[in-house]
Amino acid sequence: MLAILSAGCLAAAIDKPVRVEGGQVSGVVSTRNASVVSFKGIPFAAPPVGDLRWRAPRKAVPWQGVKQADKFGNSCIQRIVTESKPWTYEFMTHNEISEDCLYLNVWTAAKATSEKRPVYVFLYGGGFNEGSGAVPAYDGDAMAQKGLVVVTINYRVGIFGYLAHPDLTKEADYHASGNYGLLDQIAALKWVHDNIAGFGGDSTKVTVGGQSAGGMSVHYLTASPLAKGLFVRAVIESGGSTVSGVGISLSPRSLADAEAAGRKFADAKGAASIKELRAMSVADLTKPVANAGGGGRGGGNPASGPIVDRYALPGAPLDIIAQGKQNDVSVLTGQNAGELGGLVAGGAPVTAASYTAQANRRYGARAEEFLKLYPAANDTEAVASQSASARDQAMVAMYVWAKTREKTSKTKVYEYLWDHVLPGPDAAKYGAFHTSEVPYVLNTLYTSDRPFVPADRTIADTMSSYWANFAATGDPNGKGLARWDPVGEKPEVMELGDKNAAVPSAGSPEKFKFFESYLTTK
Repeated sequence: MLAILSAGCLAAAIDKPVRVEGGQVSGVVSTRNASVVSFKGIPFAAPPVGDLRWRAPRKAVPWQGVKQADKFGNSCIQRIVTESKPWTYEFMTHNEISEDCLYLNVWTAAKATSEKRPVYVFLYGGGFNEGSGAVPAYDGDAMAQKGLVVVTINYRVGIFGYLAHPDLTKEADYHASGNYGLLDQIAALKWVHDNIAGFGGDSTKVTVGGQSAGGMSVHYLTASPLAKGLFVRAVIESGGSTVSGVGISLSPRSLADAEAAGRKFADAKGAASIKELRAMSVADLTKPVANAGGGGRGGGNPASGPIVDRYALPGAPLDIIAQGKQNDVSVLTGQNAGELGGLVAGGAPVTAASYTAQANRRYGARAEEFLKLYPAANDTEAVASQSASARDQAMVAMYVWAKTREKTSKTKVYEYLWDHVLPGPDAAKYGAFHTSEVPYVLNTLYTSDRPFVPADRTIADTMSSYWANFAATGDPNGKGLARWDPVGEKPEVMELGDKNAAVPSAGSPEKFKFFESYLTTK
């Protein structure tokens, strides 16, 4: 099964140094396929260290000669672990970490700079606290073979990426602070716009995609005036393409709230000024302290992701859509069946009593109506109803989001539900868990030692073809693929993985009407 563009015969791709902003880089021929060359560790901005800590990215520092782009650059500061179930080795960051981390990577099978191949820029997840363009599952080799020029980037995370403070706002010429990771993403997209032609890419056919926090980032980029014209298509995997209050939150904090959290953090660290904070070591800054403010997976983290700073992000994405001010690009978006029942957040096992109590808290006067649709006569039924109701609510919310967007957008939306269980010893426990679609979407099963069977490889070929086609044309459909229609008047979603067919957005018309009413009248 092939994507719309073919990688061509197995001859070496661009084998001469490529001139980019800052100097020349030379790549390495893939050991998996001689038609692909990778360029790893290209600086797209100056190292944000010393006085550049907590500043918008600056232009890359020029270098002399030809830089051997043969290994990944440092990943940004974060906690490094080998695995964190259900996420195993292939989903984790493993290389060196440093504040000097603004690097990107390019994979291409183009044989000449004149080919103008579509470009796919992928943004990692990790809750805005973890992640890297060097994560094994994000390898770009296979998608480059399907005709794309693939780019993965690093962006600052945690307190280095999203710390706001009144003094940082005051010193910035744009009168805002806190969105350094988002500004890194925009700087990388600008780099792609200005330099990707040297790798055989077309700067007018850039798709930006991401998963989890990376998907949320794509939402923020569609809402950012600074990203206007830098991409024409968007892929959002498990990134909050729902109406308010469902799934991942897309209601970022205000600048004032973020500044207050930043001031509290500085006080807890004993820093009387930003200069003193900049003088502190990474170890001291990341050491947990009491009363540091904020939350996040790291605990005591006052910098939990992008904020409405009225500069890079003028408002919440849904508000920007309502105003018709978004970057109006075609969107492919969806969620996974296993993340909809609380597997990501964890928590106590579902029982009939806990399920009923939660229903009463969540739906109030409408709880009785809800429990008739999703009953819980015993614990077993409660578990099934909890999973089904979570799935249905999220799918209806995603459909309502698309129809809300339709009022001010001219471009299409393609929505999916991923249902395939990633094989492994914990498969029965985790199911189609958060992030599990990524090795199939990017066709990188080869980065994992899980017990894959031929059906997995077929699914990966199908999924990656849908994604490659969408990046090439804005339409995921192609020869040999089950028909995938954009969102229309009929509330349906494309179930992908084992099924590959359109299914109703909820289990019945009554269930759809319940959630549609609940979500739009809150």
